[in-house]
This record gives sequence, C-alpha cells and structure tokens, in this order.
Amino acid sequence: MTLPATLPATAQRKITRRLLPFLFLVYMMAQIDRANVAFAGLNMTRELHFSNEVFGFGVGIFFFGYCLLQIPGAVLAQRWSARKWIAAVMIGWGLLASLTGLIQTSTQFNIIRFLVGLAEGGLFPAVVVYLTHWFRQEDRAKAVAALMAAIPASNAVGGLVAGPLLSLHWLGVSSWRWLLILEGIPPLIGGIVTLFYLADWPKDARWLSEGEQEWITEEIERENREKENRQPRMSTLQTFGRPIVLALAFSYFSLNVAAYALVIWLPKMVQKFPGLTTWQVSLVASIPYLCAIPAMLIMGWHSDRTGERKWHAIVATLVAAAGLVISQLPGIGAPLAMAGFSIAAIGIMSYYPPYWALPTKLLSAGVAAAAYGFINLIANLGGFVGPYAIGLLTDVTGTYVAGVLLLVASLILSGAILACLRMR
Repeated sequence: MTLPATLPATAQRKITRRLLPFLFLVYMMAQIDRANVAFAGLNMTRELHFSNEVFGFGVGIFFFGYCLLQIPGAVLAQRWSARKWIAAVMIGWGLLASLTGLIQTSTQFNIIRFLVGLAEGGLFPAVVVYLTHWFRQEDRAKAVAALMAAIPASNAVGGLVAGPLLSLHWLGVSSWRWLLILEGIPPLIGGIVTLFYLADWPKDARWLSEGEQEWITEEIERENREKENRQPRMSTLQTFGRPIVLALAFSYFSLNVAAYALVIWLPKMVQKFPGLTTWQVSLVASIPYLCAIPAMLIMGWHSDRTGERKWHAIVATLVAAAGLVISQLPGIGAPLAMAGFSIAAIGIMSYYPPYWALPTKLLSAGVAAAAYGFINLIANLGGFVGPYAIGLLTDVTGTYVAGVLLLVASLILSGAILACLRMR
C-alpha cells in the first residue's frame, strides 16, 4: 500500500506535540527537586548548623539511591509499561520530597535524600526508553534536547520560585521548609495524570490514525532489525562490559561530576557576591540556565541536521571547561564570573542532546534498555562525587577555586573519553 506523502510529517508532528511538552514537564519536576535543595541550602545550612561538607554529602547521597533503580527502571519500561512505571515513580518521589521539609538533623537529611533518589531513580532511563518507542534515530537528538531542556529550565524556574518563598515565614515554619514541602505536590498530581495521558506504544495511541500508527511502528522496527543484524547477540552482563558502553558511561560520569556540582553550589557561590539578598541570589543563580536553554536546543537541531554526535558532545565539554576557568580568574568581578558560569552551563547542557543520541544509535534494542540503565547508574555517581568534592575542598581551602578546577579537569576528561570512541 502506498502511503500518503504527508503522512510521516503529520505523524511526527502529532507525536512531538503530544509527548514532548508533557515529558518536558515531568522531567522538569524531577530536576526542580534538585535545584530547590540547593536554594533551600542557603538558609537550611545556617539554621541546622550544617558545614559545607555535611551539606554536600547529604545532597550527593541522593545519587546512591538514584543509581539503584537505573537498570531495573529501564528494563521495566521496555518489558512492562513505561507509562505505569513513570507514574509510579512520580507519585513515590512526590511524597518523599515533601518529607525533606521536616528534617531536623544531618542523619535525617541523609536518609530522606537517599530515599528520594531511590524513588526518582527509575524516571530518566524509562523516559529515554519511551522516546525510542516513538522517535526515529534521525529525530532523537532533537527529542532529547527538548526533554533535557527541562534541566536548565528547572534550575531557572527553581530560582524564580525559590526567591519569593525564601523570603516568607508561614505559620512560624521556616521558608526553606515550605519550599521543600510544596515541591512534592506537582509530581504527585503529575503521576496520576500520566496514567491517563501517555500511551505505551504507537498502536495504543488513539490520537494517531491507523496509517500513522503503522508507519511509525514499521520505522522503529526497521531500525531495530538493522541494529540487531549488525551486532552479535550477548547477555546483559556482556553488554555492560563492552568498551563502547563503558566509554559512554564514564564520559557521562565525568560530565555529571561538574554538572551537579554547579547546580548545587552555584547559589552558594553567588551568595559570596557583595550586597545580594537571598531573593537576589536565587534570581542571579538562574541566569546561566536561562542562557543554556536556547543553546542546547540549537545543539540538538544541528546534531540531527548533520548526523554527527561525538564531536558535538566533545566541543560542549571544552566550552564548559573554559567557562569555569573564566569564572575563577583572579580579581574578576561578579559580572565576568557570571559570564563564565553561563558559558559553563551552556557547554554542560549542550552535551546532553548529541550524547544521548549516541547509545540509541550504536546499541540494538535487545541490549539498549539495560545499557541505558547501566550508563545512567555509573554516570549519576558523579552527582555524589561533584557536590561532595566541592564541599570538602571548600572547607579545607576556604575558597571554591580548588573545587571548581577539579570540575574543569573532569569536563576535559569527559571529552577525552569520547574522543577515543570509534564510530562506525
């Protein structure tokens, strides 16, 4: 049967408009949790008498819990139901995130952040798997860019929301507690909506015509057959040991060391600028991520347009490293430091779209789901290493310079690992 010439374009337009805005909001809720902990820390550490090391450890331990569900989350999304799994994850982390606002001690902070990470851990691999059910390889960098624009957007929105809340004291309860308590409500509601809004596969989408369902299903199946034919069959453990999977995992780990350290510690670095109120600190700390949103969307578009992934990601790591170096130049003022932080955020965020198109391009569907989980497991340990290292080095040296230079080295290492990756 000859398909109408406009059917592919119509189908992709419907899929994009239906899924990407919703998934953007879902992922943004998850990222706002991490951003708001950083802003809450402006007052929390003073009220609860947490040192930089204690706060950095408590924030970072989130990622130990987060890593535990990376592989199971990806596999459940592929073999069971991405829709149901995403909904369950959102409801669980929403309830636990609100409990963070009730903590009194560092031990309670560590426990609750570990549990929030555990609850949230299955989200991202499930969403990446979900995208492979709906988007062809040639469209995935743009799809990932649209999804991961939620990271800088959440950091920016988190700052805009945190500023007013951190200046209030309702019912005698500290403002940072209200910030954390209220953040759990949107994912709780969003998880319930997910069950009714998403469809697991094109064949289940009533908002696509029968011809559109058949076209996208055949396109995805054709790509999967081609990748299966190119790659030998192997077990899940053998997949984890493949050099390409290890290279992808450790490049992403090195990137995340810098990415999460910047998210967590940027508000406190901005707090060192003279004459800023807490509200102003949260607003200024949002600037780098507002700059990063258009940059990462352009990077995703250009990577898809050229079909090149590896060098786009490598250039992004080098841009980020250069930005952090600028931010720490001796004697510079706040405007130039913020310019450096903005360049760093642009580089970090621009890494994600071409990077996440690499494993979906290089790995067959039979091993890809578990590989996504493994890659994200290794990578998100960087979310512990970066924030904790900054806190420790800051307590030891009295400044942020040593910690930021460590992030520079980590970014360069991330790009160097990808440079060694052989593309076929």
